Amino acid sequence: MTAPSPAPSGMLAHRPALRPGILLSPPLLNGPATVHLVKDPVSGASFEIGPKEFFLVSRLDGRRSLAEIGEAYAQAFGRRLGERNWQQLLGLLGTRRLLAGGPPPEPAAGPGPQRTGTLLRGTLRLVSDADATTARLHRFLRPVLRPVVLVALLLCCLAMEGVLAASAGRLVGDLWWLLSRPVPLLAVATLMWLSTALHEFAHGVAARHVGGSVGEIGLRWRLPAALMYCTVDNYRYLRRRRHQLAVAGAGAFANLLFLLPFLGWWAALPVGDPTGRVLGALLLLGSVQALVNLLPLPPLDGYTMLGHGLRVTRLAPAGSAYLRLRLRDRAAAAAYPVRARRIYLAYGIGSAVLVLLLLCGAAAACWYAVATTT
Repeated sequence: MTAPSPAPSGMLAHRPALRPGILLSPPLLNGPATVHLVKDPVSGASFEIGPKEFFLVSRLDGRRSLAEIGEAYAQAFGRRLGERNWQQLLGLLGTRRLLAGGPPPEPAAGPGPQRTGTLLRGTLRLVSDADATTARLHRFLRPVLRPVVLVALLLCCLAMEGVLAASAGRLVGDLWWLLSRPVPLLAVATLMWLSTALHEFAHGVAARHVGGSVGEIGLRWRLPAALMYCTVDNYRYLRRRRHQLAVAGAGAFANLLFLLPFLGWWAALPVGDPTGRVLGALLLLGSVQALVNLLPLPPLDGYTMLGHGLRVTRLAPAGSAYLRLRLRDRAAAAAYPVRARRIYLAYGIGSAVLVLLLLCGAAAACWYAVATTT
């Protein structure tokens, strides 16, 4: 009969716990390594840890002893941890004030100055509590955010894009016509600016809907351009990938929803009507704005969505570093995990091809517009 294992004593009998609210991200590919992000929402500090450290940190729940966690670690990684290993890990967490019962963390500094920068380039914070503002918007819009309603609206947007694609030649002609008429052009530019503002608020409302938070809402300018911005906190720490994708894609969706009323107005007018031509140009520009935002190129929303979908952080810079290494030292590049090599190579080639296609498409559109108006 096997004797029962002796109960752990000393340090291994302790049952430490992370402070409530500490955020841990899903695994993310970062260059050749897989990392997890750890964030203290009170202080705002964050850092990266590897999968082994995450295995340990994520199990510090106050219920399991260090001996129990160490036994699970030995089964998963084939190596037992001694007290010295635990001292190093708990010392790191204690220094960062992440352990329950330890010294409280220093609160994060409040929002910076309401305005920063110069007259030519800077930012202006528009609300004192962005999270509370988006929470109120979320409560107001909650009936629209039900899945059945969102699916119906998405189908309407897809149908609209189908109609506009079938009328692409007419819309390009309307845009070319608009460019020589300053007053309606200014009206369209104002509506496009309003659409960009709705785009940013949509990111914030979507974040609130799936459990995220909003850090700041404001205006960023680099004259002559001035655009709204909305900083979403903690989206990397959302557990479900579809929630991350929803937050990133909400802005483009809002841009398309903004166009739906104008589509009905445009369809009711006869071809060649001046108001219809203004609306046609607006529909074309608004659709391009939304769809271009979904391209997987930085800093567009499509790039963020691709990173979430692949569970990759810093996709473009890490991919560029891999491609440079591959050209310089193929043996060193071969040390990357297979998944990393495939993702970075595919993204490097795909993004280059996409940029080339965009340039060719823009040139073709300009040629077509000139040809149809001469």
